[in-house]
Formats: sequence, C-alpha cells, structure tokens
Amino acid sequence: MKRGKKYLEAAKLVEAQNLYDVNEALDLVQKTSITKFDATVEAHVRLGVDSRHADQQVRGAVVLPHGTGRDVRVLVFAKGDKATEAEAAGADYVGAEELVAKIQNENWFEFDVVVATPDMMGVVGRIGRVLGPKGLMPNPKAGTVTADVAKAIAEIKAGKIEYRLDRTNIMHVPIGKVSFGTDKLTENFQTLMGAVIKAKPAAAKGTYLRSITVASTMGPGVKINPLKVTE
Repeated sequence: MKRGKKYLEAAKLVEAQNLYDVNEALDLVQKTSITKFDATVEAHVRLGVDSRHADQQVRGAVVLPHGTGRDVRVLVFAKGDKATEAEAAGADYVGAEELVAKIQNENWFEFDVVVATPDMMGVVGRIGRVLGPKGLMPNPKAGTVTADVAKAIAEIKAGKIEYRLDRTNIMHVPIGKVSFGTDKLTENFQTLMGAVIKAKPAAAKGTYLRSITVASTMGPGVKINPLKVTE
C-alpha cells in the first residue's frame, strides 16, 4: 500500500518491532495522529481463540469511563409504553414495522446502535441479513435486546461499546479521541481489556492475548506488550 508523506513521517516515530507499555503506546498514538480533525483511537486485539466454535466466542459490551467522544444515534424497536419510555430516555428513532420497511426500501442507516425489546425481535429478524454484516443486530450479550430500554439508551449514550471478534479472531474497538489525552485513553483501554480478559472462554487454550495494536484514524499502528496488560 502506498502511504502519504504525513503518514511516513509519523511512522518514523514508531519502532515497528517494539512492544510498548500502554501509556507509551497511547502517547505515541496522539503524537502520530495526522488528521486535521479529532481522530478516533482504536484498539485492535487479536485473541488466541477460534471464533468458528460457539464455545470460543468472545462478545460483550462495556461502558467506557470517559465515553467514546462521539454522539451515538440510537434506534429502538419498541411498541406502546416501551416506545414512550425509549423516546423519553433520548432515543433518536423509535418505531416498529415502519422502520423495518424504511431500512428495507430506502437502504436507511442513519443510526449507530439498534436496541430492541424482546417481543420485537421477530420483527427485527426480517432485516437480520442487512443489520448483521454491519454489526447492528441487537444481541442480549451486548445488552441491546432488553425490556429496560431506558437503561440501555442511557448506557449507550454514556459511552457503552460492544466488542466482538471478526472472522480473523481480531476485535476492533474505539476507545476515545486523540483529544482525550493519555490518562483518559489509558483508563478507557484498561476498562475494555479488563472486560475482554474476564470474557475469556473456558475452551480457550494457550496464549489468550496474542497481540494488541492501537492507532488513530489514518495513523500508524503502535504495538502494546500483551504481558503488560495482564499484570
């Protein structure tokens, strides 16, 4: 891949083969951010599991202490009192079959997270094929299939993020913005990793945390020593 001049200059600050301590790595991520906007910082975590097996899935959600730094648009599938509750709690969009039709017919995806009450999952299931690949399908493990929609919305707006493995056994999770500074990014990172470590499947064998890389939007990756994270 051909890289731009700014990226190449920033990459010179990072020793590609070095495994950094958490604070050092997140400090470098800020120094190597090359965007004019407030870039997002992401953690990319490779785990020693095989996500093809049901007993080795790693998926869940956690509320970051300092949030993600972005406004999250929440869509809620609910009816009756639960719909009223969702609107009062600050959901950006609330509805039922009419929203399913809007997504199907208009390819509408002006939202970031989908929450659904249990009784609405039959309706939501109609668009599972389009929501699933985008990581938007409500899931009980992530707390997005729930009767307590007000709590779910409050947590999401406060900085709740979902973590799950892709097909290569890597999870890609936002942990804040470059403007947060090292201390807040570190707290968010440690909170995420604490949840991931706690979620280790009993069937997982060998080294669990294989590799961890943090990077800003369009910036170079900085490798973190996994052994330092488990201390």
